[in-house]
Amino acid sequence: MALAQPLVKKDDDRDEEADYSPFLGIEKGAVLQEARVFNDPQLDARRCAQVITKLLYLINQGETFTKVEATEVFFAVTKLFQSKDTGLRRMVYLIIKELSPSADEVIIVTSSLMKDMNSKTDMYRANAIRVLCRITDGTLLGQIERYLKQAIVDKNPVVASAALVSGIHLLQTTPDIVKRWSNEVQEAIQSRAALVQFHALALLHQIRQNDRLAVSKLVTSLTRGTVRSPLAQCLLIRYTSQVIRESNVNSQTGDRPFYDYLEGCLRHKAEMVIFEAARAITELNGVTSRELTPAITVLQLFLSSSKPVLRFAAVRTLNKVAMTHPLAVTNCNIDMESLISDQNRSIATLAITTLLKTGNESSVDRLMKQITNFMSDIADEFKIVVVEAIRSLCLKFPQKYRTLMNFLSNILREEGGFEYKKAIVDSILILIRDIPEAKESGLSHLCEFIEDCEFTYLSTQILHFLGHEGPKTADPSKYIRYIYNRIILENATVRASAVSALAKFGALVESLKPRIFVLLRRCLFDNDDEVRDRATLYLNALGGDVHSDETGKDVKDFIFGTLDFPLVNLEASLQAYEASEEPFSLVSVPKEVKSQPLAEKKASGKKAAATNAGSVAVKSVSETYESLLASIPEFSAFGKLFKSSAPVELTEAETEYSVNVVKHIYSNHAVFQYNCTNTIPGQVLENVRVEVDPSDPDEFIELASKPLRSLPCDSPGQVFVAFKIQEGAHPTGKFANLMKFIMKEVDPASGDVEEEGVEDEYQLEELEVNPADYMLKVGVSNFRNAWESLGADNERVDDYGLGVRESLVEAVKAVIELLGMQPCEGTDVVQSNSRSHTCLLAGRFIGDVQVLVRLSFGIDGPNQVAMRVAVRSEDEYVSGVIHDIVSES
Repeated sequence: MALAQPLVKKDDDRDEEADYSPFLGIEKGAVLQEARVFNDPQLDARRCAQVITKLLYLINQGETFTKVEATEVFFAVTKLFQSKDTGLRRMVYLIIKELSPSADEVIIVTSSLMKDMNSKTDMYRANAIRVLCRITDGTLLGQIERYLKQAIVDKNPVVASAALVSGIHLLQTTPDIVKRWSNEVQEAIQSRAALVQFHALALLHQIRQNDRLAVSKLVTSLTRGTVRSPLAQCLLIRYTSQVIRESNVNSQTGDRPFYDYLEGCLRHKAEMVIFEAARAITELNGVTSRELTPAITVLQLFLSSSKPVLRFAAVRTLNKVAMTHPLAVTNCNIDMESLISDQNRSIATLAITTLLKTGNESSVDRLMKQITNFMSDIADEFKIVVVEAIRSLCLKFPQKYRTLMNFLSNILREEGGFEYKKAIVDSILILIRDIPEAKESGLSHLCEFIEDCEFTYLSTQILHFLGHEGPKTADPSKYIRYIYNRIILENATVRASAVSALAKFGALVESLKPRIFVLLRRCLFDNDDEVRDRATLYLNALGGDVHSDETGKDVKDFIFGTLDFPLVNLEASLQAYEASEEPFSLVSVPKEVKSQPLAEKKASGKKAAATNAGSVAVKSVSETYESLLASIPEFSAFGKLFKSSAPVELTEAETEYSVNVVKHIYSNHAVFQYNCTNTIPGQVLENVRVEVDPSDPDEFIELASKPLRSLPCDSPGQVFVAFKIQEGAHPTGKFANLMKFIMKEVDPASGDVEEEGVEDEYQLEELEVNPADYMLKVGVSNFRNAWESLGADNERVDDYGLGVRESLVEAVKAVIELLGMQPCEGTDVVQSNSRSHTCLLAGRFIGDVQVLVRLSFGIDGPNQVAMRVAVRSEDEYVSGVIHDIVSES
C-alpha cells in the first residue's frame, strides 16, 4: 500500500495540472483582441510569442478564421519581422505557414523571407526556405530556384534538409522545376549528415519513380556502399525490394538480383537496418528456405532483445512468415515461449499465435497450460487471434482434440463480447465437422454454453447445427432437454429455431418421435406466430399429412430443407413472380449450386469459393430473368439476355413505397424492371407505371412499357420499361424516375376496394447505366495462358493518373468496380503498406468478346496514384473501349 499511494497522488496532480492548462477555455475573439499586441511600438517578444501560440492552438483545434480575421492577423504578424528575438522569429514562421496567405498577400512577406533565406543565421535560412516553398506559387519559385539549389548542397545539414523536404512537397505542385535539381540532389546523397542523405534519397527516388530503368540504376549505384545513414539505408532497402519484385529470378542459377545486398545489410551495425533487411527478405515473392535462413537468424536474436520495439517487430515478422513457411520458424520456438509472459500483451499474443502455427504435437499440452493463464489478461481482439490459431492447430493435430476442445469450452464460459464468443463457437463447429471423434464432446460443450448464452445469433446457430448433428450421435435423446429448455426460456427467434431442431430429431430418430410430438403440441399455444406455424407444419409433416408433390421430396428432405437450388435463386424468382391465378411453384426456381459444407479454409480459399459460388448463382438468376422477360410479348423479340444487374434501391428504407430496379442489358435493348412494394395497410395502388426520363434521349429511345394492374399492400409487383439502343453502341447515362398510380382505399371491415381512386405520384431516386453494365464477370483458371493465347495483336497499353487516393486498396477497388470485371488469382487483395500492386482482371464484353486486363498501380508519398492499363481482347475495338472507360471516368 505504501508504494501505491505516491502513484495515486501523481495521477491526481496530473489531473489538477490539466485543469489549469493555459489553453483551457480560450476563445477566438479574446485571442484576436490580444493579437493587437503585434502593433505595439515597443514589441514584447515574450507576450507576442504567447499570443501566436494561442492562435496556433486554435487553428490546430479546428477553429476557422474568416477571410477578414486571417488577413488582419497576417498583416499584424508581418510587423514582427522587425524583432531580433530568435524564438519569436520561429513562431512567426509557424503562424505564416498555418495562415497560408493568398497570392496578393504573400508579396508582403516575400522580401523578408528572401532576406532571411540569405541570412548568416542558419536557423533563419532553414525556416525561411520551408515557409517560402509552402506559400509561394510557381512564378516566385522560379525566382528563388537558384537559392534553393545552393541550399540543397549547403554545408549546414539543417538548411540542406529544409531545401530537400521542401522539394518533396513541391514535386506535387511544380514537378518540372524540382526535376531540374537532380544533380544537386545526387550530390546531397553523398552528404555525411544522416538526415540530409535520407531526405536526398527520398526526393531523388520520387523524381525518378515513374521510370523503372532509372530507379534500377539508382539502386544499382547506391547498393555499392555509398549510403552511410541508417535512415537512408532503410529507404534504399525498400527501393531495392521494389526493384527485386519487378525483376525476374535467374532461371539458370535461381539467384535474385540484389539479394546479396539485402543479406549484407543483415550484418549492419544499426538495428533498424538489420530489421528492415530481414523483413524485406521474408516478403520476397517465392522466397526459398535457403534465402530465409539468415533473416530468420537475426530475427531470432531480436526476440531476446531488451528493447520492446525490437521484440515486437521480430515476433510480428516471424508470425507472418509462419503462415507460409512454418518449418523455417520452428528453430525460434524456445525463444518465443519465453515471450508468452512478456509485459507487452501484443508481443505475448503474437508469440502465442506463432507458436500455435509452428509447434509440434508434443508441445501442445505445454502451450495450453501457458495460454490458459494468459487469456484473462488480453483484450477480445487478441483472444480471437488466439482462438483461430488454436483451431488451426487442432486441425493439424486431430488426435489432440480433447485438450484443445476442453480449452475452447472453458474460455467459452468466461466473459467476452459477441465477436469473441462467435469465433469460439465457429471453431468448435468446424472441429466437430472435420474431426468425427470430437462430435460428442463438442456438442456437449455447446449445449452447456447455450444454457447461459446471451446472444440470439449464436443460440440459433447452435440449435441449427444441433438439429443436423445431434440425431447422428450414439445417444441423441440427451440433447432433447437442452433444446426444449430454449423453447421455455428464450425469445421468439430462438424458440422458432428450437422447434425446427426438435423436428429434425423426430424425422431422423424413430424412437424419439412420440416424445417430439408431445413437445411440439405444447408449442401450438406459443404466443409467437412463427413458433406456432413451425410447430403446426412439422407436426403435420411428421404425422405424414404433408408431402411435397411438386418436388417429390420425402419427409426428411422436407424438414431438413435440402433445397437443390441456392436461396438467392429462390429470392430472385419470388421477386419476379407476378400475383396471378397460378400459384408460385418451386419447379420454376432454377436448380443449381449446392451449399458448401462448413470447413476450415484459408482466407484466399474462402474468397475463391465465394466467388465461384456467386458466379454460378448469378448465372442461374440471369436465366430466371431471361425466362421471365421472354414470357412478356413486348420483350420476347429482343434476343438473348446478356446481363442482369443486382437490384438497385430507388427509395429510402422504411418509406411508404419500396422500389428497386434491375437493369437487363441486351445487344440492342435495355429493360428496366422496377420491383415495387406497397407498405401502407388499407390501400391498393392500381395502374402502377414508371415514367423514365433519360439524360440522353438520343442514346436511349423508349420502346415499350408494361404497367402493373394492381399493387396490394405487402404484395410485390413489377413494372417494366424497355429502351432501344443503337447497334454497336454502349451508351451510359442517368435516368429520372417518377412512379405514377391510382390510389384506392380498402374497407377494413369487408376488405372491398373503393371504386373511386385518386391519381398520385411518387418521386424515385435516379438510376444510372454505367460501363460495368456491359461487362460480365467471367474469370479464367490460368491468366497467363489466357493472356498469351489472346496475343498482342489487339493489345493496348496506356498510363493514367488517378489523383490523390486514401490508399492503394481504395484505388484498386475503385477501378475494379468501374470496369465490372472478375479479379483473377486473388490479385484484388492489396498487401498492407504496399507502394505498388498488379491486378489481373477477366470478363466478357457485350457481344461475347473475351477481355483480359493487367492493371499496374503505384502510389507516392502524398498518395498520388498512377496506373498502367494493358488490355488484350478478341476485338481491337473492345480494347479501345476499355481504355475509353478509364480515361473518361
